[in-house]
Amino acid sequence: MAVSAELLLDSWIVVAWLKAQLPAAHTMRDLWARAEGGECRLSMNVVNAGEVYYLTGRRKGLEAAEKVITNLRERGVEILPAADSLVWDACRLKTRYPISLADAMAASTAIKTGWPLVTGDPELRRLESDGLLHLEWAG
Repeated sequence: MAVSAELLLDSWIVVAWLKAQLPAAHTMRDLWARAEGGECRLSMNVVNAGEVYYLTGRRKGLEAAEKVITNLRERGVEILPAADSLVWDACRLKTRYPISLADAMAASTAIKTGWPLVTGDPELRRLESDGLLHLEWAG
């Protein structure tokens, strides 16, 4: 079966899943099932994976943070690199929008790849309304 969709995960959806926050946790559970069934492929920018890591590490310790990243990789999430050009694109977005640098990295990655960004972060809505990217809303 060919993969029919490429989806980019924002750290927001992964953190919400880890905290079992609804409805995002259900959305992520459905995405895991779709990815396992070959219906989609899930990716995440390394900066956003790093955000998941440090948020988990602060809350539950470094061992838990390592386990989360291992779990993401074992579930087939491709961790995408942050090339210099992508960082500068994110910085340009951050000058125009009141978003965090991690959100700007997720948005820049989505813009570059053309893949929908799975999130529930309301700060990213304006980028979609301005036509820069497509959000798969999970909030």
